[in-house]
Amino acid sequence: MAKVRDRTEDFKDAVRHTALSLGYDESKLAAILANFIIHKRRQRSPFTKAALKTLESIGTLEHFMLKHRKDYVDLHRTTEQERDSIEHEVSAFIKACQEQIDVLKNSINDEEDTSKGWFGIRADKFNADTVAHKHGVVLSLSERLHSVTSQFDQLRAIRFQDAISKATPRRKFKPVVKSSSEDASKSNNLDVRELDQFRPEPLKVQQQLLDDETRALQVELSSLLDAVQQTETKMVEMSALNHLMATHVLQQAQQIEQLYLQAVEATTNVELGNKELSQAIQRNSSSRTFLLLFLFVLTFSILFLDWYS
Repeated sequence: MAKVRDRTEDFKDAVRHTALSLGYDESKLAAILANFIIHKRRQRSPFTKAALKTLESIGTLEHFMLKHRKDYVDLHRTTEQERDSIEHEVSAFIKACQEQIDVLKNSINDEEDTSKGWFGIRADKFNADTVAHKHGVVLSLSERLHSVTSQFDQLRAIRFQDAISKATPRRKFKPVVKSSSEDASKSNNLDVRELDQFRPEPLKVQQQLLDDETRALQVELSSLLDAVQQTETKMVEMSALNHLMATHVLQQAQQIEQLYLQAVEATTNVELGNKELSQAIQRNSSSRTFLLLFLFVLTFSILFLDWYS
């Protein structure tokens, strides 16, 4: 069995002599020989750069959420305006990341359209594999963004749940305060009545009327306070539902857009199929005509040969 010989040094010597014959100096020659050891880094494509930028934006969004998590959830650390500003910034981050992902999807669709040959058939298998890889990258970015938005939805739900729980005990606690105030007013009224036993009768009547009006106003104000607290709680619940509905509407809009693109592609495939069917029908009719003509000529030839013989 023949031994295997390492010809690397011979190849380097050949490269050296060729470079010297072409006029390369020692610095260029050293750079060429260095490329055999350390290869140059390949330049990234625009799609790869955009995907890495989108991934970096999603990471920045996640870092921002982790940084302001306590400020957003804890009601005693920040005010409502500061929490609203945090929510606005997160929403702007999410919208920007989603727009970048949409740009990547559009670039993939354009590349698919340019790579298709006749009748929508791909001409290059390598290009098809590249497009499939890009679809996987976009899917991974979409899942990463969806996980981050789900975390923010959980924080938003915690915030509104705290707001609802903060409003609910106050509504339940007020009737107790009202009853204690009524007891205090009753005791005060009893004391006043005991003191007023020695007053003249008209003053007692006026005092009784004032007490009745005071009690009526207290009852009316307590009922209005309960109604206001119920309205406040319902408004907080409606705000939370609106935020959740906006999130679901955004997801449904993405799904509808995807369904629309699939419907357009299906329509294109149906049109191509109709063209193929019409061409097949034409080929079938032409082949049938040729077959009939061939049988007619063959029959006439046989009859002529029979007559001639």
